[in-house]
Amino acid sequence: MSKPEDDLEFVHGSGNVFRDFGRADADVQQTKALLAARIIGILDDEGLSTRKAEGRTGVNHADFTRIRNVQLDRFTIDRLMTVLNKLGQRVDVQIDVHPRMVAEEVPAHR
Repeated sequence: MSKPEDDLEFVHGSGNVFRDFGRADADVQQTKALLAARIIGILDDEGLSTRKAEGRTGVNHADFTRIRNVQLDRFTIDRLMTVLNKLGQRVDVQIDVHPRMVAEEVPAHR
């Protein structure tokens, strides 16, 4: 009799879940998610409510609520970086550019 774990197939992801699901804007979405996660971590580490974060940074508390709820459509990467700056953080960016692999090609929108 086989064990349930014997029937599991493991697939290694690319490191970017948005790319793994075929999002055309995967790199942007991944970057925004990483920046938002850092903002949330700072709020949690410092015990800041969205209202306290607003008072400290001047960023509207509704924006902090959106970030906490991972509703990032209204945010650009530079805006999220600005929020981090206002929270007393310095953001260093490293960019690596690579040709896409055939499997990574994104289908054209119709």
